[in-house]
Amino acid sequence: MAYENTDDCAGAITGGGPAPGPGPGAEPETSGSLRTFGAFVQALREHAGLSREEFGRQVRFSKHTVASIEQGRRMPDEDFVKRAEPVLGNTGALAKAAEHLSRQAGLASWFRQWARVERTAISLYTYECRVVPGLLQTEAYARAVILGVPPLPDPARVKQLIAARLERQQLLSVTRKPPTAFNFILEQAVLERWTGGEEVTRELFDHLLELIDRNWNIEFQVMPTRRPSHAGMDGPIFLAENPNNRWFAYSEGQENGRLIIGPKEISVLQQRYAKLRSQAMTPEDSLSLLKRLRGEL
Repeated sequence: MAYENTDDCAGAITGGGPAPGPGPGAEPETSGSLRTFGAFVQALREHAGLSREEFGRQVRFSKHTVASIEQGRRMPDEDFVKRAEPVLGNTGALAKAAEHLSRQAGLASWFRQWARVERTAISLYTYECRVVPGLLQTEAYARAVILGVPPLPDPARVKQLIAARLERQQLLSVTRKPPTAFNFILEQAVLERWTGGEEVTRELFDHLLELIDRNWNIEFQVMPTRRPSHAGMDGPIFLAENPNNRWFAYSEGQENGRLIIGPKEISVLQQRYAKLRSQAMTPEDSLSLLKRLRGEL
């Protein structure tokens, strides 16, 4: 999912999702309102005499997330606004300001159809063997992925791609009506790759542990490195169920992607995904592995 599928592998990491590279496939993002909202949050936080770390603890978001929102690099989700209101004076001003945020993102042209399906999905299933899915990435990890795949975009484009990826993460909110049910299956090797280095990986693991802890709608599984039988040998799988209980799938490669609507092809992918869920570690064992890997850093 060109991650995320706004972000793909190589910069288009969406399944991660695709992280579109520079070129005609990109759709510009308007970030002026994000910067204004972020400055507003920062001013209220400082007026309340709170550091980013102190504020983050009270709203149950990391200081890195708070920094990204305040600097206009990340779209705040509904949970952030809801929890921040009472901490910052309970005036309702924050919720009012959030209503005026721009939500355009730089999505690859081939990913836009899937992004529209994704926005209203009641179930989203993602198997990834290349990168951490875009919906789960941190800003630093997203930057490392984008800068790791040639050709390198200019700095302004990098900011657009990262903002687009992080904005999509609003889909994870448990306050959506109805909240989307997520299942992520991620290869253990992806976690152990240390994309971006030790500090980026440490922050990523903390972010994943935070998401799993606070988002009951997220099921996270790891596919162990040693697995004699593996149903995902043909690559990533992305599946979505819409409110009418119709299923869609998405396939992505180098600089391209395809929305799949044919029932027979979707059925094949559903069978493979069901097998993957049984082959992967349980959510409990996956969480234990993630904590162990974090402890080793």
